[in-house]
Amino acid sequence: MQQEHYYHGVGRRKSAIAQVRLYTQPGGIVINGKPLEEAFPWEGWQDVIREPLKVADALDKYSVQVKVIGGGVVGQAGAVRHGIARALVVLDESLRAPLRKRGLLTRDARVKESKKYGLKRARAKEQYSKR
Repeated sequence: MQQEHYYHGVGRRKSAIAQVRLYTQPGGIVINGKPLEEAFPWEGWQDVIREPLKVADALDKYSVQVKVIGGGVVGQAGAVRHGIARALVVLDESLRAPLRKRGLLTRDARVKESKKYGLKRARAKEQYSKR
């Protein structure tokens, strides 16, 4: 798409990984070759993705190109948000404090607990029947 210089950030959430390129000229957010509204149709996901740009007061200043793989839609939205926040810090170190304060630079390490043998799920047991 573009050949200019970009700022790179990798975001992770659950099992999703997002590779983010932040270009300095104005433009939209493109995810896996699709515009943001097409890739993430629900407005809640779009708000999650735009949050680091709102904190940096840079919604229309940069264009963002993202490649995201793995996980589900919520995990991918969180990974894109994390990647954009990291790319903004590479672009401007002074944004680290406000992004950190909002918790956007911290990798959300919560993942689904694995199933245990003899149980229905990770901790759910078969219901006890007295008779």
